[in-house]
Amino acid sequence: MESVKPRRYDATRRREQARHIRQTIINAARHRFLQDGYTGTTIASIAAEAGASVDTIYKSFGGKAGLVRAMCEDALNGVGPVPAEQRSDAMQAAESDPARMLRHLGTLTTEIAPRIAPLLLLLATAAEGDPTLAELLIDLETARLTRMTQVARNLANKTQLRAGRSLEEAAEIMWAYSSPELFRLLVLNRGWPPERYGEFVGESLVDSLLGPDQAADPSTSTAGPRNAIDVPPASDSDSTTSGP
Repeated sequence: MESVKPRRYDATRRREQARHIRQTIINAARHRFLQDGYTGTTIASIAAEAGASVDTIYKSFGGKAGLVRAMCEDALNGVGPVPAEQRSDAMQAAESDPARMLRHLGTLTTEIAPRIAPLLLLLATAAEGDPTLAELLIDLETARLTRMTQVARNLANKTQLRAGRSLEEAAEIMWAYSSPELFRLLVLNRGWPPERYGEFVGESLVDSLLGPDQAADPSTSTAGPRNAIDVPPASDSDSTTSGP
């Protein structure tokens, strides 16, 4: 009698399905939270929009606070198959011109800030009455300052910072220019397009962190390495786009 070979388990397909369900839930949560606010959004309303069960959301995210954390992580990844932080790291390593590096970071802001800033502003309001969210907000702010310190160190390894500017001050300046509050003032309140905002951030970083002889006019500088955000977007990624 001929033996029957066992069917091979397709783990790749199962992981892809799970990833798709998770992303659908995150997208639905973002929509509901930004439309209805943190308090006005329920797990049931997110489940209904995502076409998932309430039980699945609780098992995957642990509740509303867990969803907000996942939404922020997703926003910081940016658009496309390669996370924005990895693309930024590659650009910083490849770029020899410090002014061009800072302008590239400003360009990256046009992708990341519209994705993360509205969530951080939502979180800041909700955290006023929720200790769990307040702790999450502190974690995210601390992580952003840590990231900016790393970027400032990368810059200092390429060139001397502006006279009198310490590494700590450089990191804090980057932290301020990547803040959701600045995005709210200029983009949400004053209606600046993201491209103008990103250019402003890049030029402001150049002016604040480098000496006058280092801030070459971008219109006369030679083309540098591939822009940090020139990665084709993934077809199923959230097209709504804080820190370089």
